[in-house]
This record gives sequence, C-alpha cells and structure tokens, in this order.
Amino acid sequence: MAELVGGIGCSHVPAVGAAMDNGKTEESYWAPFFEKLPPAREWMAQTAPDVCIVVYNDHATALDLNLIPTFALGVGESFQPADEGYGPRRVPVVEGAPDLAWHLAESLILDEFDMTLANKMEVDHGLTVPLSVMFGQPQAWPTKVIPLCVNVIQYPPPTAHRCLELGRAIRRALDAWEGPERIAIFGTGGMSHQLQGERVGLINSNFDTEFMNRMIAEPDELATISHTELIREAGSEGIEMVMWMIMRGAMNPEVTEIYRNLHVPTSNTSNGLLILENA
Repeated sequence: MAELVGGIGCSHVPAVGAAMDNGKTEESYWAPFFEKLPPAREWMAQTAPDVCIVVYNDHATALDLNLIPTFALGVGESFQPADEGYGPRRVPVVEGAPDLAWHLAESLILDEFDMTLANKMEVDHGLTVPLSVMFGQPQAWPTKVIPLCVNVIQYPPPTAHRCLELGRAIRRALDAWEGPERIAIFGTGGMSHQLQGERVGLINSNFDTEFMNRMIAEPDELATISHTELIREAGSEGIEMVMWMIMRGAMNPEVTEIYRNLHVPTSNTSNGLLILENA
C-alpha cells in the first residue's frame, strides 16, 4: 500500500523563486535564507517521494473571480508553469499522477468533500516555489505532483477546521490506495504577511512560531481559530496558513519534527519551512 512519508509546510514567496531563477541566491540579501535550506533538501533527497500532493492557492492565473472553487484538485497528466505577467518561471513542467489523483477525487467526493476537478490547469508560484525550495533547480522534477488548489483569495475561504478535516479525508483515501507510491504532502502559503492597506508589511514572528508549535502538538485546538483572529494576528495574506492544516490533517495524530526554519523577511513576508514525519 502507499506510504505517507512526510508533511512539509512551506511558504511560497514569489521573490524566492525569482532569486533562484535569476541567480541571486548568493547575494547578501538572499544568502542567509538559502544557506538554511540544505538540511531540508537532504531530507527530501533521502526520502525520495514518488508523488507530492501540493496544497496551494492560485494567484489569479489559472483561476479568477469568474470561477472560484473552494477546493480544486488537478487530475491531469501534466501542468504547465503559469505566466504571471513576466513570463512563466523557467522551471520544469509539473508531471501529474492522474491515477492516484482520480482515486483521491472519488474518495474525497464520496467522503462528502465537494471537489472541483481540473484536467487542465496552469500552476503559478504558489506551487512551483515550494518545489524549488525543496528540490532546487533540477532539469525535471524528481517527483510527480497532484495540485490541490484552495481558495484563500475571495471571501469566504474555508475554515482551519474544514482544512484539517480535508487532510484527514486525504489520509483515508491514501490508506485505501493499493499502489506502492511513497507520498509527501505540502501545505503552502503564509506565514504572516500583509501586502496592502494600513498594515502593509505586517510580520508577526511570535504568532508564526506559536502556530507551528500548536499545529504539531494540538491541531484540533488550533483548528478552532477564526478567520478574524488569523487575519488580525498574521495579516490579510496570513489566511493562507489554513492550507498548512490540510497537510497536518493528513499526518498521524503524533508527529516528529524533522526540520524547522523561520526566516524574516524574504521580500516582505515571514518565510516558514517545517518538515514532519509520522511518529
């Protein structure tokens, strides 16, 4: 049967991808961030998942206000990098895992999660930057990817509790899959940041640290957090952190922390990276 080998919480700051794409990782601003990544990349290389489920949000590239699915699951053969206004990122095409993706779709829908299914969908920095963080700059991604896009742009987004329960439904689906795949799940987005309004530039590192601690030790209690509290403490774009809860829900109740990094700032964002294994 399939094995869930790890969960990754990872910010998807677009400037991180741009720094990699444009050869700036050794510049004075960026070097302190990238110097922290080798242990995470070594873990990923040693773990070598066959498939990664990447939970992320689209930034008005594949989806816009004409179509706002709460949860959209990519079931296609491949997914092209999106043009976000300055050309597509120079990264490999994302190869899908359609057999497993369709199994997830069937299991989740029959488990009463109303998933939108996407046979064709371009993927933006929300998905490709976490892959770059964990895999570097390969000629081809060494894993297949199932994109799971979550609406955290247009109100109302799903609650943290709903996301935690979706993660648990994903785990039930994986436990019922008879394939031999080694699977990792990413929860991306955040951490604290706000990109507009009177609080533009907000970063709350204390909240980010507490969020990671509670997500590990008491996910059910953390899942009661309201949208209002999350936005107040982590900024308007901090609502993306509900996507980390999907990753946590897929993991065992008890997990082991393998790696943690909170780097402030990258661009104007608190950048978090967390790796968990099932205890």
